[in-house]
Amino acid sequence: MDLCPCGSEIAFADCCLPLIEGVRSADTAEALMRSRYSAHATKAFGHLFDTTLPAKRDEGDKMETAAWSKKLDWERLEIRSVVDGGANDEKGTVEFVARYRKDGKASEHHEIAEFVKEEDRWYFKDGQAPPAVQSIRQGPKIGRNEPCPCGTGKKYKKCCGK
Repeated sequence: MDLCPCGSEIAFADCCLPLIEGVRSADTAEALMRSRYSAHATKAFGHLFDTTLPAKRDEGDKMETAAWSKKLDWERLEIRSVVDGGANDEKGTVEFVARYRKDGKASEHHEIAEFVKEEDRWYFKDGQAPPAVQSIRQGPKIGRNEPCPCGTGKKYKKCCGK
């Protein structure tokens, strides 16, 4: 049994494959998100185009997305949050992180994806990067020429500040 690439711990044949093959449609925005990730992982790019909101479809984007995704080795999907997008909703958002490797180097795609339901079918509408989170230093700033706080007696720039 091959597990689904979406990380559901369910067999691919019972999880995302029926959605990718068009046997059934997604019940929720999250299910559609998972099937779209699985389409990337299994190189089923037609599913990505078919599940994009018809008003947002672009043949150029279809080719670019396929060319980009073909170069990647998809590793795992992490769903961070889901807002609405249930069986009885008309809209929903899914925040996710898709991890992949390109030329052996690990990377990730973090997005907040918008989904809408039209004629009782879920579609991907748009995606955007999450807002940047400002980092706030905990504790005092250590100058380059000050003693390293680790206790080696070396200057910070020659020790932990390298």
